[in-house]
Amino acid sequence: MSLLDWIVMTGTLTAIVGYGVYQTRQVDNIKSYLLGDRDLKWWTIGLSVMATQASAITFLSTPGQAYNDGLGFAQFYFGLPIAMVILCVFVLPIYYRLQVYTAMSTWRVVLICGCVR
Repeated sequence: MSLLDWIVMTGTLTAIVGYGVYQTRQVDNIKSYLLGDRDLKWWTIGLSVMATQASAITFLSTPGQAYNDGLGFAQFYFGLPIAMVILCVFVLPIYYRLQVYTAMSTWRVVLICGCVR
């Protein structure tokens, strides 16, 4: 890599870390950090989940998959926004009711209790 590449990469990483530190300067506990003080709107959470789904691995693997299998798999990406709305409307309230932090803790509660309250 050239010197310019290193400068751009270092500057980008520094900016990302700096922005993260700036935005979380008032967070004082793990619950506030993980749950956003439980005041996020459903569409914000849906966008976050969609952004997670469209991660770097998706952008790196999609051309290879298209080359090998054709573009039939792309229909998954068209249905993703609809799925996120459905999940946020029907599944997110369960997370709020159970007062859990992660998906794994939700399933632990479901398996131990045998039901969703």
